[in-house]
Amino acid sequence: MQHSQRGRSALAGSRRRRRRLGVAALAVAGFLTLAACSQNASSAADDSKAGAGTASGKARAAAVSLSPVVKGDAVIADEPLVLKARDGKLSSVTVTAPDGKALDGAVSADGASWTSAHATAYDTAYTFKARLTAADGTKTSRTGSFRTVSKKDIFVGTYNVSQGSTVGVALPVSVVFNRPVQDKAAVERRLRVTSSPAAEGSWSWMKDRDGKDRVDYRPKEYWKPGTKVTFAMDLVGVKNGDLVGTQKREIDFTVGKAVATTVDVVKKTLTLTENGRAVRTIPVSTGKKTFETWNGTMVVLSKVPSIRMNSSTVGIFGPEAYDLGSVKWDVQLTPSGTYTHAAPWNEGKFGKVNGSHGCIGMSTADAKWYFERVGYGDPVTVVNSKDTVDVNNGYGDWNVDWAKWQAGSALG
Repeated sequence: MQHSQRGRSALAGSRRRRRRLGVAALAVAGFLTLAACSQNASSAADDSKAGAGTASGKARAAAVSLSPVVKGDAVIADEPLVLKARDGKLSSVTVTAPDGKALDGAVSADGASWTSAHATAYDTAYTFKARLTAADGTKTSRTGSFRTVSKKDIFVGTYNVSQGSTVGVALPVSVVFNRPVQDKAAVERRLRVTSSPAAEGSWSWMKDRDGKDRVDYRPKEYWKPGTKVTFAMDLVGVKNGDLVGTQKREIDFTVGKAVATTVDVVKKTLTLTENGRAVRTIPVSTGKKTFETWNGTMVVLSKVPSIRMNSSTVGIFGPEAYDLGSVKWDVQLTPSGTYTHAAPWNEGKFGKVNGSHGCIGMSTADAKWYFERVGYGDPVTVVNSKDTVDVNNGYGDWNVDWAKWQAGSALG
């Protein structure tokens, strides 16, 4: 089956996720300080009446602050909440949601901060009470309230790698944003990919197939097998027009062995290599005339042992229409519908005639063998076909020459 490559776009010119709970120190303007004079906050000393204020020549009263504040007085949401002590140490903190339930959390060993065990909800008012010991030993308490940021005020990026995963040598790091990105340079500065061994690489902007802003990072050449890669994204406080970023993520993944596939539509063969060594060549049938399989390098997106393929989902009707209820051993190469899969209805054509609607078909036994040996991020290169797959139709990144790819970075 083959979907059309709708949404053609050139490159822009020119949760298993690990949270980092430690929030970097910000300027005073970046905190909502909750003490006696804070907006939307109240302060009450405990029975000792100590710590209610500060005077010249005396120790400053202990106070607490929330971080980070991301828009106006609104505090970050969908992340663990952090309260920090100022001029004192925390002994206990209680944060209460509107339903009266307290957030689980813990005070750090040094008493400098309290971190909630779970993320806060969006656009929600919370109250808190914190007990502290000031620098001079007096005990005090602080109470206050705050509201978390609303979803309508933020922009977020969805990324394609997961913590601790192993991927193929051709997988780029890709981030798709739910809102248009007005200041791409500001966002790109807060994205980072590092690897061991080090590899030259670059971000490049494009439009996703549904028109959303997307930025991909790939090395100049395929990742080396065994490479350890870290993707870090810190959008906290990044302004995007009237919107603000709130995400902070760091993802570690590993590159597996070099499994690569070459499909020759003229020879009607599929050859799989592992670490540069040819393992097997399989006879196949690719796209027939007017339904030619995309040329160029694609990347394995997913695998399913069985799938329904209905031509109406890709705009094929009339005499060429089909509805196949259980197609076996499916390896997806593009969102537009390019797969390798078992095609027993084309038995007799493999290695002889290209008779598909754009997919790469083979016998059921060969499809199962191939399915078991490829994985997410492995490259599949089609040669001797016609139109090259679009950069945004899956991960067509490798079909863009290096100079043009680098020019797609917002940082020059």
